[in-house]
Amino acid sequence: MPNRYRPLLFLAALVVFPFGCSHGPSDDAITKDVQQKVATAPETKDSQVSVSSKDGKVTLTGNVNSPEAKKKVEEIARAEEGVTAVENKTVVPPPPPPPIVVPAGTVLTVKTTQALSSKTSTAGQGFLATVAQPISVEGVPAIPVGATCGGSVVTAKAQGKIKGEGQLAVRLSTLSFNGHTYQIQTNVLDSTVKGKGKRTAVATGGGAAAGALIGGIAGGGKGAGIGALVGGTAGLIGGAATGNKQIEIPAESALSFTLTSSLTLPPPKQ
Repeated sequence: MPNRYRPLLFLAALVVFPFGCSHGPSDDAITKDVQQKVATAPETKDSQVSVSSKDGKVTLTGNVNSPEAKKKVEEIARAEEGVTAVENKTVVPPPPPPPIVVPAGTVLTVKTTQALSSKTSTAGQGFLATVAQPISVEGVPAIPVGATCGGSVVTAKAQGKIKGEGQLAVRLSTLSFNGHTYQIQTNVLDSTVKGKGKRTAVATGGGAAAGALIGGIAGGGKGAGIGALVGGTAGLIGGAATGNKQIEIPAESALSFTLTSSLTLPPPKQ
C-alpha cells in the first residue's frame, strides 16, 4: 500500500472504532435502574416487584396492589434506556376477606358449667359457660358450639325467711375459642324473688331480644325442668324460687344473653 494512503486509513479507523464498540446499558444496569424506579414511584412503591433483564428484555414478577400499579411498572420498564421488550408477569392478589362482625342484638345462648345461687354466690364472683348454639353472620360461621364464655355475678342477695327479697343478676364479659379471647358486652340477666316467694325477673342493658333462662339444653340436663321464663320483650332469668327458696341456676342450665355491642372477629381461614 502506498504510504500516501496510510494517514487516511488511520483517520478512518479513529472515526469507525468508537461506533463499532459503542453499546447501551448492561442488563445489570437496566435491572438496578428499573428496580429503583419501581421502588420509589408513588404508584408502585408499596408493590413487591422483582426485575430481571437479559439482552435488553425485562421480565417483571411479583405482586402489585392494583391494576393501575401493574400498568405503571410496565411503563417504567419500557421507558428505560436499552430495553428492547418487557414481559409483565406481575399479579394483583385478591383482597383479603373482611373481618366477621357479630352485630349488637345477637342472642348468645350458653350452658353454665357450675351452679349459681342467690344464697351462696357473691357479687363479683366469676363463672364459666360454653356456647350452646352456633352463631353465623350472613351464612359465615362466627362463634362455634363449645366456645368458652366467662361471666360474673353482678348481684347476689339471699332471700330472708320473713321479709326481704332475694336477687341474682349475672352477665358475660369474655368469649374464647381458636386460641383467642375476646371482650364482649352483654345485658344483665336479673331475677328477684319477694319475701313471700313472688318472683319478678328482668333483663337489663339489652334490647327487645333480651336473654332468657331456657331450662336446660334440648334433650335434658340438670337445668331441664326449670321452665322457660320468657315474657313480653324482656328476657328473664329464674330458678326454682317458691316460698322461702332461693334463686338457683343449676349447672348445665341454658342462659341466653344479648350482645349490647358488636363483636369483631378475624375473617374465616381460606
